[in-house]
Amino acid sequence: MAFTYFFRDLQTLEMICDHAIPELRLKQKIKIWDAGCAMGPEPYTLAMLLRDRIGHMYFRNVKIQATDIDGSDLFDKIIYEAEYPREQVQRIPKDIFEKYFIKVDNKECYCLIDEIKAAVSFQKHDLLTFKSIGKDFGLILCKNVLLHFNEQERINVIRMFHDSLIDGGYLAMEQTQKLPVELKDLFEPVVSNAQLYKKV
Repeated sequence: MAFTYFFRDLQTLEMICDHAIPELRLKQKIKIWDAGCAMGPEPYTLAMLLRDRIGHMYFRNVKIQATDIDGSDLFDKIIYEAEYPREQVQRIPKDIFEKYFIKVDNKECYCLIDEIKAAVSFQKHDLLTFKSIGKDFGLILCKNVLLHFNEQERINVIRMFHDSLIDGGYLAMEQTQKLPVELKDLFEPVVSNAQLYKKV
């Protein structure tokens, strides 16, 4: 299971909001796949950022499908209930934290509000099957996962992502993960300072 935390690699997420979302919001729905979501901080972070950017009415059209290879009971409990201990939410900007989290009674935990939880669904999935969870995604995020694969596995996974995106859809990866040269004809870079690509 990939390790992550709330608002990790904020630069890439902001680039998504600045460059991908204005185009994707022209669609009837924004369909997103977060591959390698760990315990949920990344898809929930993106959901909060999108809610702030596009407002309540259009946010109802955002659907984030988050996947991870972990299928443990702990994984299910944390993600589906969206309850996180104090130490895991401390780095969240205060204004966002106060808007989207509520204190859980009799616990040192904080829970995301229903509007954010409803935008994100979860399922167990192994990327190394090279089988997609669906089609017609406007955006796929895969960060801090591909570095654990060998080169050929990375190529096969990214090809699968390409097939899963709509025409002109976006792929975002971690800063350290460059697009394999074999796939240069499948994507074009969107910005120079983040691993954000657009399907050709």
